[in-house]
Amino acid sequence: MNTIIVDLKWQSLAHKALQGECITLEEGIAVLEADNDEVLLLLQAAFQVRKHFYGKKVKLNMIINAKSGLCPEDCGYCSQSIVSTAPVAKYTLLDKDTLLAGAREALARKAGTYCIVAAGKGPTDKELDQVVDAVKEIRETMPLKICACLGILKGNQAERLAEAGVHRYNHNLNTSKANYATITTTHTYDQRVETVDQVKSQGMSPCSGVIIGMGETHQEIVEMAYALRELNVDSIPINFLNAIPGTPLEHAGRTPSMKALKVLALFRFICPSKEIRVAGGREVNLRTLQPLSLYAANSLFVGDYLTTAGQDVTADHQIIEDLGFEIELNAL
Repeated sequence: MNTIIVDLKWQSLAHKALQGECITLEEGIAVLEADNDEVLLLLQAAFQVRKHFYGKKVKLNMIINAKSGLCPEDCGYCSQSIVSTAPVAKYTLLDKDTLLAGAREALARKAGTYCIVAAGKGPTDKELDQVVDAVKEIRETMPLKICACLGILKGNQAERLAEAGVHRYNHNLNTSKANYATITTTHTYDQRVETVDQVKSQGMSPCSGVIIGMGETHQEIVEMAYALRELNVDSIPINFLNAIPGTPLEHAGRTPSMKALKVLALFRFICPSKEIRVAGGREVNLRTLQPLSLYAANSLFVGDYLTTAGQDVTADHQIIEDLGFEIELNAL
């Protein structure tokens, strides 16, 4: 196909996104099935949308694994689940001093958002008390935004987190509704959606994303993006499965780097004004093409993930500098 025609095809998707019009299912699938020779043109179009809403700024987030390896859920991708035999650390919720130390480390890494993540179906009231206590002190003493990811909330837990000063709550959809039962059976897709809606009702910024590489079809990937657009979440972490030995998905293959870039472009077209974060698995799936991801995405996790290592934070800072981009501090 003529290069000019190809370019115009992807430019038309950028134009739709900037006009507030959602691309069709057929157009979304076409993005994922684009020839690899078209990826730079595709990213050029996605960058026009990214630049319109975020300029050349990059938001950095840091995770602390606040409770590890004691999860009763059977999520097939997770090394902390009850069905996993992966040798991960197991500990109850970290004390306040350790959570505060993590916040200081987030500042050192130039992260604007500190993410407190705890394995489990949902927090007990005692665990919530611990998180609330830490969040209040962080808010009083450090220039950080706080994101919590504690599972399914009950009763007035969302209200209490909002009152403590949690800015954002993360609860990923992870996969499509049609694919959900193949990934976990201990909770439902609808419960995930309900939690996101509960967070929104308390005025916290909703964060919800996906994991690519768990057997989903191209149509289902597009449907995931549609679902997050419909939920109107503010932040979308896009994880690429890092298949961990000892988990049910340990033999799943990596997402090819060029496909990962197409996925990021797709989400930018469908959710044009939202924070799109290159999240877990980026190092092992995007590999040397990580810098290109920021032409569609505008956010990164820096440092380690929950049970897997990220690359050295100085490498991430270098990528941003070399692209001529700028770290955005203290912003969701």
